[in-house]
Amino acid sequence: MQFKKHTLPNGLNIVTIPMQDNPAVTVFVMVETGSKYEKKETNGLSHFLEHMIFKGTPKRPRALDIAHELESIGAQYNAFTGQEYTGYYAKVKATDLDTALDVVSDIYLHPLFDAKEMEKEKGVIVEEIRMYQDMPHRHVQNLFLSLVYGDQPAGWNIAGTEQTVKSFTREDFVKYCAEHYVASATTVVVAGGFDEVSTVQKIEKAFEEIPTHTPLSKVAVVESQGEPRILVQYKETDQAHLVLGFRSYGARSKHDPALSVLSGILGKGMSSRLFQKLREEMGVGYYIYASHDAYTDHGLFSISAGIDTSRFDEVLAVLLDECKKLSDTLVDPLELKKVKDYLTGSFVLGLETSDSRAEYAAVNQIVKGEITPPEEEVSDIQKVTAEEVQAIAREIFIEKNMNLAVIGPYKDSLRFVPLLAFKK
Repeated sequence: MQFKKHTLPNGLNIVTIPMQDNPAVTVFVMVETGSKYEKKETNGLSHFLEHMIFKGTPKRPRALDIAHELESIGAQYNAFTGQEYTGYYAKVKATDLDTALDVVSDIYLHPLFDAKEMEKEKGVIVEEIRMYQDMPHRHVQNLFLSLVYGDQPAGWNIAGTEQTVKSFTREDFVKYCAEHYVASATTVVVAGGFDEVSTVQKIEKAFEEIPTHTPLSKVAVVESQGEPRILVQYKETDQAHLVLGFRSYGARSKHDPALSVLSGILGKGMSSRLFQKLREEMGVGYYIYASHDAYTDHGLFSISAGIDTSRFDEVLAVLLDECKKLSDTLVDPLELKKVKDYLTGSFVLGLETSDSRAEYAAVNQIVKGEITPPEEEVSDIQKVTAEEVQAIAREIFIEKNMNLAVIGPYKDSLRFVPLLAFKK
């Protein structure tokens, strides 16, 4: 993937990713702010603001005006909010680049924050929160974060609570936008078929009014744990949903490639150890996967599954046993090669489109502070050895750092305490 990064005198980051003969182009704007930049009373504001960005500007006063203009050219457009960044994008025919850039820059720089629209959107977001609470496989992920990090931003729901959402005023949005939506915290990426020189000039012009003061920073995550933790939410379900996880390392750590391989061995793809064990051999669940989520200053290694409620204890024992095996025994060379080839192959395929490349560059810029060439990421994965996998497994798979979040028909969390231990 070829790319160029330009940092303007005002601090705005511009990344261009040419894709020869590509009929599409993506305009992607990402800002370095999210739920970790909030206070307890403003939890959910980043996400709510993302919604309000699409509700109108002086040039396009109504949400319908924005939607109509983008959909009239067949655009694919959306936005999302994370803990450490918020992104906005539009993917269009290459010939419609100017329109996409004009709309995306306009909504990013000139939102109206209409009070009447805000009051209506409160109901929308409250229902969004309730929707995910009614989806146990999603809600258990929020419970897991609250279990691990407690009452600090990393442990809060990105969408906030019904109470905080209902409390927001127009002044909250104006203040938050002024504090965070500034040049040095913003990365603009254009990927696809376009002329680089003229496009950079157009971006400079479109964002010439962006504020240039220093943005507010987030509070560092506090890591503290001395014993296993368990959080159980009772719900009459026919399937138990769990997340078993361990504290790990952030995205800028030298351990990141080995952690990716470790997650691949355990739970990436249908040939992974846990998929084969739980689904193919035991037949106890439909979904099972492992992941390593790396943030700027912390990381989490987790295993997620939806399983037969009557076989929970059996499954948990298997998960812990498979983790311990990786601490005790080197991975077979053939399995290691298969996993590394799977990870690198799926990674390359995931960068096939203009929007995926734009998002990759923007996230790298914010989370890592630089854009790692994809070829380098592939090389780093391929260099991981069996000894490195075992070493990182031994380092993170320790009992005092275990965390278990569960949603299911269980009323007594104490029954899980003796289960959360490795066999001697």
